[in-house]
Amino acid sequence: MADKPWSPSGRAPLPFAGEAPDEFRTRILQQQAETAERRRQDLKDQSSTLKTPAARIRVWERLHQARLPRDLAHGLVAVIAASTGLTSEQVQDEQRERFPNA
Repeated sequence: MADKPWSPSGRAPLPFAGEAPDEFRTRILQQQAETAERRRQDLKDQSSTLKTPAARIRVWERLHQARLPRDLAHGLVAVIAASTGLTSEQVQDEQRERFPNA
């Protein structure tokens, strides 16, 4: 069984009305290349020292489709720190900033 092209909507993309099969394939390949490039850039930004800790954590959240936990002792704190090149304390500082009453 052949793999279907990935689509953000979870459904296989459809050709436009009147679109030739080779044009459709070219368009899909271009979209896949753009998606891969965005992901590469996000992975780079996730640990870039040019970005603030808050920005790096937001990139991590977007890439992993997960939110920063409220609990300072949550297991994801260490995972986020390792992925972003931050310390656990820097991640916890962002938690305190976002969730002052937690």
